[in-house]
Amino acid sequence: MKKIRKGDQVILNTGKDKGKQGTVISILESGHVIVEGLNVVKKHAKANPMKGIAGGIIAKEMPLDISNVALFNSATQKGDRVGFKTLDDGRKIRVFKSNGEAVDA
Repeated sequence: MKKIRKGDQVILNTGKDKGKQGTVISILESGHVIVEGLNVVKKHAKANPMKGIAGGIIAKEMPLDISNVALFNSATQKGDRVGFKTLDDGRKIRVFKSNGEAVDA
């Protein structure tokens, strides 16, 4: 079970967008995440009429290391560490370390 999943609200801890929030779009196998609206760079794209791609300069989200993002805790309005807890019925859930509240409730 992963501590950060696709669709989670995260906050960036380091870099040019430090303190900004976004939603995880995807998680790569290399230990990187792509977050919506964070780490946006301008890329020069060559036109490819066969695929319907227009050329020009496009804005694109680039991967961030998963250690540079923290799960956003709406109760404290800060980034928080994540732990795991096993319930009485055997289910394993994610909980915030600061206040022990369930993430997926």
